[in-house]
Amino acid sequence: MHDPAAAMEPRYRMLDLDVEALPPGVTFAPGETGCSLLLRWRGRLVGHAMLPGDGRAGFDAAELQTLAARHAGQRVLAERLRAALPHPAPARMPAVTVAICTRNRPESLARCLASLRALDPAPAQLAESFQVLVVDNAPPDDRTRLVAESASVGYAMEPRPGLNFGRNRALRDATGAILAFIDDDVVVDRGWLAGLHEAWSENPDAVGFTGLVLPFSLDTAAQILFERRGGFGRGLDKIRHCGARADNPLFPCGAGSFGAGANMAFDRATLLALGGFDDALDTGAPLPGGGDLDIFYRVARTGQPFIYEPQMAVFHDHRRDLPGLKRQYWTWGTAHMAFVVKSYAADPPYRARFRRLVAWWFKDQARQLARALLGRHVLPPGMVAAELWGGVVGLCGEYGRSRQRVARIRARFP
Repeated sequence: MHDPAAAMEPRYRMLDLDVEALPPGVTFAPGETGCSLLLRWRGRLVGHAMLPGDGRAGFDAAELQTLAARHAGQRVLAERLRAALPHPAPARMPAVTVAICTRNRPESLARCLASLRALDPAPAQLAESFQVLVVDNAPPDDRTRLVAESASVGYAMEPRPGLNFGRNRALRDATGAILAFIDDDVVVDRGWLAGLHEAWSENPDAVGFTGLVLPFSLDTAAQILFERRGGFGRGLDKIRHCGARADNPLFPCGAGSFGAGANMAFDRATLLALGGFDDALDTGAPLPGGGDLDIFYRVARTGQPFIYEPQMAVFHDHRRDLPGLKRQYWTWGTAHMAFVVKSYAADPPYRARFRRLVAWWFKDQARQLARALLGRHVLPPGMVAAELWGGVVGLCGEYGRSRQRVARIRARFP
């Protein structure tokens, strides 16, 4: 039966183009209101842009060339120079374990595992060994185990519900010196492992790595809104975080600047020395977040380099419905402030920075809400207000309440 509401749902065309082989033009299909333009040069990511259609039927060849020059021109020049310089034969990095912590999403998991099988170059060329480990978090059935077995990858079951319980299980069971985490709702780019290898080769002293997170699809209004607001993106420039930063007096307290938990990797020995992930963060409802912020901050506080590498890219399947997106923004505010409260108590030397971070965050959220009320923000006021209110809840004891919930979980699953 035809659904008029579904037919009116806006969607963006996903374009993945080589700047040296641009098509003669792109014509939007009915219902497509724009595009996500991903640009490559010889397989390497050099540009990404969200382009509203503004009523047009598509882009002709000249427009595509202009867009490529605008969004990727400087990086293409840099890549050409990089390719022209002599490079020593790359050494293989230490053994790598890729952990996928999942619960009750076998279809997404199967898609994620299929993308890992398509890595180019093959893992054997880049790492001493390569292990994929599926951590099944408090499973209601055996579907996840069957997917892992059919893909011939490692499998572990963690009975205690909560993402950080799953991450800590991966930390215990991993065999690799480098432990990477990707979400079950991502598809890795074919050059993802090569990107991690590049970051490791260029920064042998680094202990933490994150990568680019791009949209997998933009088929709904919620997905388009999320990506237009910035999504998980941190851009296409390499970043080496290390020590104090003159451009960011709050560093490293604003841990979201490091990247996203959907795509991160660490020196496993460093995580073990830090005691692993905080089980009271990323617990699922009502605090499904904060675990990545916390580990980013604690790794950065060791004083060792933390690297953002855009070639280490994944494609994330964003929330598809508007209520789900509003809930996500609420949890972002809650998780961020829960992380702040935990870190403020645990790290006295940085309390002044955290106080300034809280003041800046609420001021910025209030400014965004004012813009939304005036119709000058990409998000509607209700979504901005949800994130702001989530921050209030997080600041007012959510971390303490979460610790109590986790204590009950541990008692139930000793």
